[in-house]
Amino acid sequence: MSFLLPRRRSARIAVIAIAAAAMATALTACGDSDSDASAASSETSATSVFPATIATKFGDVKIDAKPERVVALGWSDAETALALGVQPVGASDWLGFGGEGVGPWAQGKYTKAPELIATMEPEFEKIAALAPDLILDVRSSGDQKRYDTLSKIAPTVGVPEGGDNYLTTWEQQTTMISEALGVPDEGKKLISDTNAEFARYADENPDFKGKTITVGSKTSEGYGAYLTGDARVDFVEKLGFENNPTVQKQAGDSFFISVSGENLKQLDADAVLMMPIFIDAKEITDDALFKAVPAVKAGHDVVIDDTNISNAFSAGTPAATSYALEKVVPLLKTALGS
Repeated sequence: MSFLLPRRRSARIAVIAIAAAAMATALTACGDSDSDASAASSETSATSVFPATIATKFGDVKIDAKPERVVALGWSDAETALALGVQPVGASDWLGFGGEGVGPWAQGKYTKAPELIATMEPEFEKIAALAPDLILDVRSSGDQKRYDTLSKIAPTVGVPEGGDNYLTTWEQQTTMISEALGVPDEGKKLISDTNAEFARYADENPDFKGKTITVGSKTSEGYGAYLTGDARVDFVEKLGFENNPTVQKQAGDSFFISVSGENLKQLDADAVLMMPIFIDAKEITDDALFKAVPAVKAGHDVVIDDTNISNAFSAGTPAATSYALEKVVPLLKTALGS
């Protein structure tokens, strides 16, 4: 799988406060317009959310002032920050996009590309050299050693309770990151808008409701299926589907189970959606064992061979979700014959 506030902050706040007070006095003396007063009010409102306290598996994380240099290491953490108007100075590229480390649905949001940081084993020295005042590792492994090392560099918002092994939901991710960045209302709006989009697609496709589905993938190491709590399964469940019960009952503490060739019929459901990962799609579609799965035999399968679609489906952020809904829903309709 390809998958990381300075001590002077209080002094900086004091300088900002003094400058703001001086500006207010000058504006009063000069009799400036109401629009200037409105801007000052907006700035006060933006800073009033700090200090912010974010609850995580590792305890509460206090952020004293609005972060200026953010390093985003968790799965899609950088993309979520971008959607909230913050450009990370460092970011992990979990899906191997290259360049700015984000998909086409998030292109153009950086004015300067971030320093790309390794995923599973981030380069801690590189992170420290970026002098971050906040590290986001929200959708991550939840590893204690990783967290301890990062938190020595800067305040680190890690996984929520129960979010180990990449099981942080996109709603939790959006909420925690928006609160850490001081824009909680923008986070709530992103969640509300995305849920409304899901509801619209679900209403338009009532045939999805109650149908079982397997969401899986194949790599060079073999087949596997995703579990409830993973962004891909959450996606189809919000459309009305039920995750394959045979797969789901094997759930452990991960977001994924391996399925051996001889057990491939465990993938059978009303619909089967598969993604090739770093292999050609024909390694799935031409596989006799896969073609023997009853749902596949009946033509109720989808193999996504468009990398942009599979990446959007996997990214699990509001922007990626909007892209994926547009592309994946028609494929699911075809698979069900609806």
